[in-house]
Amino acid sequence: MSSRDNIETKYKWNLTDIYKNWDEWDNDLNILTNSMKEIPTFENNITTNSKKFIELLELEEKISRLIDKLYLYPYMLRDLNSKDIIAAEKMQTIEHIYAEYSISSSWITPKILEIPKEIMDKWIEENKELHNHKFNLNELYRLKQHVLDKDKEKLLSYFSQYMGSINEVYDELSISDIKWNEVELSTGEKFKVSNAVYSKILESYKNQEDRKKAFEAHYNSYFINKNTYAAIYRGQILRDVANMKAKNYNSTLEKALEPNNISTNVYLNLINSAKENSQPLKKYLELRKKYLNISEYHYYDNQIKIVDYKRNFTYEEAKKIVLNSVKPLGEDYYNNLKIAISEGWLDVFETPNKRSGAYSLNIYDVHPYMLLNFNGTLESVFTLAHELGHTLHSMYSTKNQPYSTHDYTIFVAEVASTFNEKLLLDYMLNTATDKNERIALIEEAIGNIVGTYYLQSLFANYEYEAYKLVENGTPVTSETLDNIMDKLFKEYFGDELIIDDLQKIIWARIPHFFNSPYYVYQYATSFSASSKLYDKIFNSSYSKEERKISSEKYLELLKSGGNDFPINQLKKAGVNLEEKENFKAVALEMEKLLILLEKELNK
Repeated sequence: MSSRDNIETKYKWNLTDIYKNWDEWDNDLNILTNSMKEIPTFENNITTNSKKFIELLELEEKISRLIDKLYLYPYMLRDLNSKDIIAAEKMQTIEHIYAEYSISSSWITPKILEIPKEIMDKWIEENKELHNHKFNLNELYRLKQHVLDKDKEKLLSYFSQYMGSINEVYDELSISDIKWNEVELSTGEKFKVSNAVYSKILESYKNQEDRKKAFEAHYNSYFINKNTYAAIYRGQILRDVANMKAKNYNSTLEKALEPNNISTNVYLNLINSAKENSQPLKKYLELRKKYLNISEYHYYDNQIKIVDYKRNFTYEEAKKIVLNSVKPLGEDYYNNLKIAISEGWLDVFETPNKRSGAYSLNIYDVHPYMLLNFNGTLESVFTLAHELGHTLHSMYSTKNQPYSTHDYTIFVAEVASTFNEKLLLDYMLNTATDKNERIALIEEAIGNIVGTYYLQSLFANYEYEAYKLVENGTPVTSETLDNIMDKLFKEYFGDELIIDDLQKIIWARIPHFFNSPYYVYQYATSFSASSKLYDKIFNSSYSKEERKISSEKYLELLKSGGNDFPINQLKKAGVNLEEKENFKAVALEMEKLLILLEKELNK
């Protein structure tokens, strides 16, 4: 793990695109606080005066765009160094101000809903300034039953900052205060097993005992605080259940899905279909156990390649490969990706106190930023392609949508990222001349199905069951959560997988559970959708004209931002996730890949 000072500038974020220094940040903060003071002046005149109503919406947008920058600047600095005290203080400042704004503006939605729907429709028709807000305004009326009166909304807003603090506790425990254990492997190498190091050992070290040592060292970093993690998680669920009840929802799942007009049946169809069609997953474990020549198959054996494939990619190689892989989507997509991988948009390598994992976030008035922890493995090349999928989605939506509808939902977000992974896989399979690389790539494709479809469905199942327990008043402890994981791993993976006691605490090391409840199911639904869309664009059984139209529809999906319900956006692009058959298709895809893998192995 290199010191941040030792990494070339071209591999680090250029955050001066947001603010050159804290003085600029403070200046925008002053503009923000002054703008917020204007909000209460509109309370008594927006229901009868369309011009005042338009002024309020324009002021709200100005405030929102400022908050995007003011919050994300210290947030990103903290992700680069969790011990950055100044950034931490600035984050607390903006969080406090936003909490105060939530209180002072809590009257807005209840007040808007006092305007009869027919009057609002007339205002939208007569005022071009409201055209871009039509979808969002209609949404307010659709969700009217979940909006409380002015006084109750204000009361809830007092707790907004407190409600978010539980996530900060998890982040501090898992990033700033976590102690990575050191192991000595059979090679004589010694490592502190951080997230990135753990992933690399599991991918690269053939000796099962080395993988076991890394697994035990890594998971013990979480296990030592298991009761604290469980208390944090229980507190989070209690918060969400309270909010669900206050907002008149029947369940936390309904509350998570209803704002995007997604039926709970989509969620339940996914987890039920994944379990019902898990035979290819179990077959894959049997195959891996045979070709890895191991007597017991553990979860830490999932990432090692069957063949001896240890190619180490430089970041520059990875960029070139990913760039070439997207050419089938056309010149415009290719050129946009060239911009996305330019200097200053990505923070590439792992450094001390840097956030683990990877993400892409977008600032409408700046540009997207991507965080990586690139370690040279094949997986990290696919991660680069994945995050660039998000970034291109953001670039297209920002260019083609006004601010009010630029922000696409999480439900469609993972379509673009997993689509890019499919492009990368096909490109590398077509250019690979080495048999072992072809086998490794087929394994990567199967691994994507395992990790993005089956495992995320399992995790979605876990969230559903954990939240149900608290909703029903059942006590939740670390053992309770362990038992849910134990049961689900056995249901999905079968008897071939040995469930180690430490493996059960996997729930504690997955940030999405704590920071984004009911998020992970969307990896699986998006994977299903992107598989279907990819097939429509590149399957030769469709005519050239049909494939061209499908490609255009896909790019329109990326351009549409959040201007419609995500289910409708996907239908327009050519896939209907309300049909259970789309989920079964993933299992069929995996069956075909297993046949191809065995064929390559037996050559």
